[in-house]
Amino acid sequence: MSFSGAVLREIGRPLQIETLSLKGLLDKDVVVRIKATSLCHTDLEAVEGALGTPAPFIPGHEAAGIVESVGRYVTHLKPGDHVVISWNPYCSTCYFCQRKQRIICSQYRTNAAKSFHFDGAPRIYAKDGPVHQLMYSGSFSEIVVVTEECAVKVSKELPFEVACLIGCGVMTGVGAVLNIAELEPGGTVAVIGCGAVGLSAIQGAKLANAEKILAIDRDPAKLQIAKQFGATNTLLADENAIQACMQMTNQIGFDCVVESAGNEAAFQLSVEIVRPGGKTVWLGKVPVNEKISFRWGSLMGEKRIHRSSYGGTRPEIDFPFLADAYFSGKLLLDEYITSRIGLIDVNEGLTRLKQGKEIRSVILLD
Repeated sequence: MSFSGAVLREIGRPLQIETLSLKGLLDKDVVVRIKATSLCHTDLEAVEGALGTPAPFIPGHEAAGIVESVGRYVTHLKPGDHVVISWNPYCSTCYFCQRKQRIICSQYRTNAAKSFHFDGAPRIYAKDGPVHQLMYSGSFSEIVVVTEECAVKVSKELPFEVACLIGCGVMTGVGAVLNIAELEPGGTVAVIGCGAVGLSAIQGAKLANAEKILAIDRDPAKLQIAKQFGATNTLLADENAIQACMQMTNQIGFDCVVESAGNEAAFQLSVEIVRPGGKTVWLGKVPVNEKISFRWGSLMGEKRIHRSSYGGTRPEIDFPFLADAYFSGKLLLDEYITSRIGLIDVNEGLTRLKQGKEIRSVILLD
């Protein structure tokens, strides 16, 4: 089988569309023909070299498609099934998996730096050798090879271009509120940073029946978009933000604060405006060796801080739940899509993402 994929050969160079092939498929592998994959900031970070992903590699991890073939030990999928890709394979048996912490599965973390299949071995090859897959996915390609757990079956009625969004950004934001914060109905939520993940946290708060949902951002245009996604209040991030938040909550603070901006000021603000005993969920990130300072008093009062990479997802449960919420009109998905492009346009799409011109650009594959 030969197929096309967007391959990065060297940091700082454009991705190239190359002809690829599969080798070494095993009995637990699932081959998926990708129909739609969206551009996420993590893909941009990888292409710019921030993640240390070995080259050559295929970016992409937020995707949906059709099962092309399955290994003989795959039990829950068959060719023709429509699936959303999860980027978190897990072994089910390690110390962390046994404690329901799949996101830090030992095998997942051990083999992550290799950027091949979950077992650490390559499946995708170019003419000159193996090609790495970003985040066990590499979905800027017509074909991906994943574990059974990472191909989550969804309704065939769900359009691929919105199905792909569920696989990362939407899940992470919604899950931050529903799975990590476990917000109770009538609670109050503040979301710092209104990109795709932050907008999803706003939607998670709406799904949780929050009474007050405050969107905070430096960009007034993003605050207007946040209203469309369910924010009841908006606030421009400036030197008066803490005072405004306390006034808004009768000097108590918010039950839950979701940080999704990924900068020091946002992290600092998140712990200043959460109430005593409340929960702050950090979704954004800075370079791993960068230090951030906090006013010690902002951490007092039994406040709880949780850094989450994937919103506590249980893909086999949460992906169908999000699909059902979309069908019932409780979850917006179409509204994330600001452009639809072809695989050949991937470099331009990444440039526009870096410039802040996109919420989600979706690559459609025939």
